[in-house]
Amino acid sequence: MADELTPETPEEEQPQKKHKQRKNGLYPGVSDELAESMRTGWADTELHGLEPIAQAEHTAARRAALSARFPGDRLVVPAGRLKTRSNDTEYPFRASTEYAYLTGDQTENGVLVLEPSGESGHTATVYLLPRSDRENGEFWLSGQGELWVGRRHSLTEAEQLLGIPAKDVRKLAEELAEAEGPVRVVRGHDSVIETALTDKVTKERDEELRVYLSEARAVKDAFEIGELQKAVDSTVRGFEDVVKVLDKAEATSERYIEGTFFLRARVEGNDVGYGSICAAGPHACTLHWVRNDGDVRSGDLLLLDAGVETHSLYTADVTRTLPINGAYTDIQRKIYDAVYESQEAGIAAVKPGAKFRDFHDASQHVLAEKLVEWGLLEGPVERVLELGLQRRWTLHGTGHMLGMDVHDCAAARTEAYVDGTLEPGMCLTVEPGLYFQADDLTVPEEYRGIGVRIEDDILVTEDGNRNLSAGLPRASADVEAWMARLKG
Repeated sequence: MADELTPETPEEEQPQKKHKQRKNGLYPGVSDELAESMRTGWADTELHGLEPIAQAEHTAARRAALSARFPGDRLVVPAGRLKTRSNDTEYPFRASTEYAYLTGDQTENGVLVLEPSGESGHTATVYLLPRSDRENGEFWLSGQGELWVGRRHSLTEAEQLLGIPAKDVRKLAEELAEAEGPVRVVRGHDSVIETALTDKVTKERDEELRVYLSEARAVKDAFEIGELQKAVDSTVRGFEDVVKVLDKAEATSERYIEGTFFLRARVEGNDVGYGSICAAGPHACTLHWVRNDGDVRSGDLLLLDAGVETHSLYTADVTRTLPINGAYTDIQRKIYDAVYESQEAGIAAVKPGAKFRDFHDASQHVLAEKLVEWGLLEGPVERVLELGLQRRWTLHGTGHMLGMDVHDCAAARTEAYVDGTLEPGMCLTVEPGLYFQADDLTVPEEYRGIGVRIEDDILVTEDGNRNLSAGLPRASADVEAWMARLKG
């Protein structure tokens, strides 16, 4: 990684200041002659006639609904800022979900502001970093300059792409500090913007804004459904990639599985939507096993929970539990088939007008029946469910909303989410599981160290549901036949 001239001060805080040298940089400074050379001789690269991004029409409708919900309030929604990983390196930037949902933009430091106008409307402006300055050398001396991290869109280009008037963000904090009237801000993404609004906002009013934006994402529009299907389709191909290289994973570790799926995510999408869970053997009993540093052994199961995130930040969330050698043992099949039966009952309960909890209750009922049938719990089943005794081995809820966040709509009110009613356009996961820990002395030894989860992404439709991830087989015999075909 090149390290010669990265300055110590962020460019947005010093648009017209001289850039500092790195403490241990190899060049002592910039001569006047070099500075003059770097200022001139560059072609005009402004892009013209750009078409709006695919979701521009939908983001406009989302902003209109937001405007109607909070008449008379100035609404401030930041994208967030780069976060330091170590010293002078940053984590890859991921815009806040709220900002990307309302603008389609994904650039750091961006801020959407809805200014009250008229009796009840708002004027939307997106505040962005402009292209890095060629006059003061920012484009080649700043660590976030164009020659270091790549070209940003100009404000004019951004306006064409997003369909929103764009302004320079570098003075926004100062302007917001002087603004009058009621303000709401989405917290947790931009400390500079929040500091500027300290005396103008309240935690309660800001929370109302966050909750509204979380609930607004519950019902997906046509663009979002298309993106979720795209994410799932790429995820299916990622699972196929993994099956084809299980022999290499056996020779190395779970990391080979993680890297294989990540390649598909980066080639076809933006990233993985969350840390991939590549849990082989007893690691499958750890719900969020993301260390992925364990052995992959023939005869064990692989619990792969992974999802591709599209370029527009919609993610899949799919789990399959696969026999590493291609064939389930009798006890593995027994446990797997119980989870499959549970998932079938859960998926059947997903339909418009149903309670959100219905699919969870249906899945858990099946698992409780199995645990009683196997002698692991004393019935009747209704008693087991009332006391939650099955949770020793089922552990988690059976699903969650899915969208731009893998656990989407998380800030929604309880009455609008888990106590709410399903509507067409909602997308959720159905993912029951059974997990018998390696040190669980309450179950027969043959059960210990086996963990099984099956997860699919289910869209609520007008007449029932559609399994977006139906391209991956689920029944145990179908999984074995699918793996055999892929392995040739």
